[in-house]
Amino acid sequence: MEQGAFRSVAAFEGNPKFEKLTERRSTLYKRKDDIRSEFARDYTRILHSLAYRRLKSKTQVFYNAAGSDHICTRIEHVSHVESVAGTIGKYLGLNMELIKAIAMGHDLGHAPFGHEGEKTLSALSEKYLGKTFWHEKNGLRLVDRVELLEDNFRHFKNLDLTYAVRDGIISHCGEVDDNGIKPREEFIDLETEFNSAGEFQPITWEGAVVKLADKIAYLGRDIEDALSLGILDRGEVKTLEEMAGDESDGAINTGVIMHGMIIDVCENSSPEEGISLSKDALKRLVRIKKFNYEHIYNNRWLDPFVHYSELVLCELFMALSDVYDGDRTFERINDAVRYYPNLMKPFGEWLARYVTLPGAKLAISGFERPECDNDKIYGGLENERIYTQAVIDYIAGMTDKYAISTYQELLRY
Repeated sequence: MEQGAFRSVAAFEGNPKFEKLTERRSTLYKRKDDIRSEFARDYTRILHSLAYRRLKSKTQVFYNAAGSDHICTRIEHVSHVESVAGTIGKYLGLNMELIKAIAMGHDLGHAPFGHEGEKTLSALSEKYLGKTFWHEKNGLRLVDRVELLEDNFRHFKNLDLTYAVRDGIISHCGEVDDNGIKPREEFIDLETEFNSAGEFQPITWEGAVVKLADKIAYLGRDIEDALSLGILDRGEVKTLEEMAGDESDGAINTGVIMHGMIIDVCENSSPEEGISLSKDALKRLVRIKKFNYEHIYNNRWLDPFVHYSELVLCELFMALSDVYDGDRTFERINDAVRYYPNLMKPFGEWLARYVTLPGAKLAISGFERPECDNDKIYGGLENERIYTQAVIDYIAGMTDKYAISTYQELLRY
């Protein structure tokens, strides 16, 4: 494919969809000397968010406190996706600022303990709320409703990202083995119409590139981590070498696996055919993905981690759920601070930002609310369902480290 072939359909000014792609849920404050584009502003809003910082202590596949500083965490995976998508997008002539913003934010909705944590939260959500939890939808909820960022006036506001970036976050699902990815035409209500992972393709070519780059990035790095930890035996390594074919030159690592696929995407993508791998490369990607599931993701070596992560999150859920008491909930939380200070005090401080309860009532209960101009998504905690959603939102934002330390706090009594 000729370099820059997608320039005419990229998300730049002049694209007939550009105005809608850059729309926000509400108007952001402006700086008179700001030189950034709307997408570049999204990138830095995500970069400065606490949710992004927490990715450094969230599991990718292997528990990140497993004794090695060289095992990939969620934040490193995000960097890999940004790198892969950026290389492809630059060659094709797409909007690099949009690609960087989507890549930076695509996994903000992940729970602690990776996909195992996601499964546990989904089971809890199904039982108590009657709906599934999936990280792409939670990522949209987080950037729209939960995550806050301080503005020039020391007021905390929602991130209010552009439609194109929000869309890229919820539509990035990399588990579907589709090829020839093309953007959808219609603008939909992302909160109400997007009801399952992979249901819709992204609305931009940039989002389509990030979607494929996500898969390319995680397959390669997960293999390298498995090799580093000694999970794969010699026979399995030999199988991998055969899958890599002539490109491996005897080496199986992140760079080898990523490079071949990146070049293949650049050579085989076109506005007519979509963001595509060749037939041979797609077969190789599917085989590697199948290998990873059989020998890595479903390896019995991970069973203790699976059971432990489920125990930790379920116990935290029950501990936080037990303090609900209608409009006396903050008093109950404050009472529990005596026993579980590292869990209950930060939770109460966080929850105070999202409720409509008067500041005086919060103060009596031992909590204060800073200046927050955000959506008060939990209202007055009118019923247990609203509160349960708050508990799941809070747990979803935890790091592995924080979840474990607060669980250990529960063991004291």
